[in-house]
Amino acid sequence: MTDASPTRPHTETFEHAGATVDMVDAGTLLAAARVNRVDLLQRAVWPSPVQRVDLSVDGTGGTEHVFTARIVTLDPPAATKEKMRGIMLDIDPLGPLLARRIAAGDQVVTRLVDGVGSAAAAAYRTLGLEKPDDREPGLLADAAAGIEATVTHDGGVARLETRVPRDAVGVAHLRAFVILTLQAVAGIAGPQSLAGRRFVIGRLPATPAATQSVTLDMVGGLADVVAELRQIAVSFRHPEAMARWGARRPQGLLMYGPPGTGKTMLSRALANEIGAEFREIRTPEILDKYLGGSERNIKQIFRDARRYRTPTLMLFDEFDSIVSYAGAGGDAASQALNAVAGIFKQEMNDLIEENPNVIVVATTNFPHRVDESLIRSGRFDVKISVPKPDETSRAEILRKMIRGLIGAHETPGFRMFADDLDLAALGVASTGMTGADIKEALRRVQLTKAMQDARGAAVTPISQSDLLTAIHNLRGTPPPTP
Repeated sequence: MTDASPTRPHTETFEHAGATVDMVDAGTLLAAARVNRVDLLQRAVWPSPVQRVDLSVDGTGGTEHVFTARIVTLDPPAATKEKMRGIMLDIDPLGPLLARRIAAGDQVVTRLVDGVGSAAAAAYRTLGLEKPDDREPGLLADAAAGIEATVTHDGGVARLETRVPRDAVGVAHLRAFVILTLQAVAGIAGPQSLAGRRFVIGRLPATPAATQSVTLDMVGGLADVVAELRQIAVSFRHPEAMARWGARRPQGLLMYGPPGTGKTMLSRALANEIGAEFREIRTPEILDKYLGGSERNIKQIFRDARRYRTPTLMLFDEFDSIVSYAGAGGDAASQALNAVAGIFKQEMNDLIEENPNVIVVATTNFPHRVDESLIRSGRFDVKISVPKPDETSRAEILRKMIRGLIGAHETPGFRMFADDLDLAALGVASTGMTGADIKEALRRVQLTKAMQDARGAAVTPISQSDLLTAIHNLRGTPPPTP
């Protein structure tokens, strides 16, 4: 069974061993794994003695997608054996009593203690925990999908792994590996242990307002820009390939375009795609009213950057406010900007030579205000225009924003959006709006519904009419007539 709603994530549902499994946007997950390892399991409750299952797919190696599952059991052997020893060594309060009864010849207690030992030994064998280092790797297979998963053991952890060629991998392989993982869990917890349980395969949704967690997959309407940023991310995630060919990855990126088109969000998404720390440098951190203060500040920022030993993205937002009109004017303010721009050039050169772990991103709404020598190739190798979205792009932005809100807020019994949404019509109605404008229109509708709910009124899901009204109000145009 599948759910192909345009605003809700594509979900495939199947059953195995009495459990229901929802796979959310499986194709997108496999595509995203080409850039970053993707953790696949959302919140799940497992049958005892399974404590948790870590399920992931990683396609960053270039030739294969590697599916991995780690099944962690409760009360590993060492802890259980220590507890049993504790009874006999008087660590457990029950120990002295049992020892005295056994010494007195109490056969009932003796059989009871012996039975506990036999049951523990049987449990070790059932869980596959007996002499873990001596066991040979096992094998689970799905003939229909054509995959085999090796099973290895390390104490209380069972590990499954299978590899599929990158060019051949598909949703069927992901489904098959999930089933093999559930088979392994049922082998540990019992054949009926999964009955009635529900598992969701998909990445945890990020709240759209939390831009720190934004990824390139969440960016709508900027396919060309996203593709170029993915290329940059790949160059950072594969330093061995860069070194093999003597290639220098781009370390300077200038993004320019109208306000509200998502330049800062794209910078955060790029940092997350690389797996880099995000360091935003704001104008007040650099510009100083005292003579020489701005120059000292910019030198200190780059001095720190040369010492970063992990991938780091440095964002100079509103770059033109720091170095605008460099080379123009003869007043004190212009001279100060010229001095900052001159130091920035030299510091940027030194950073590129000394620390390949850092990428510098500058964003501006006014590229013509930035001296061309400052952003020449060699300093800023990549320059990307981030335009206002067109009609199709606006519909895509709405689709991804609405899906994010559904994933973050809808729960059983609570439906946030109605099924009458026409994204194409909303894309037309929002002509001239940026991604920031669309986000604001959604915020206004959400606030209206929340206030109605707070007052105890009957509240219906957000409809096409609600969104059209908010869009027209934001644009200052008459709302549509019913």
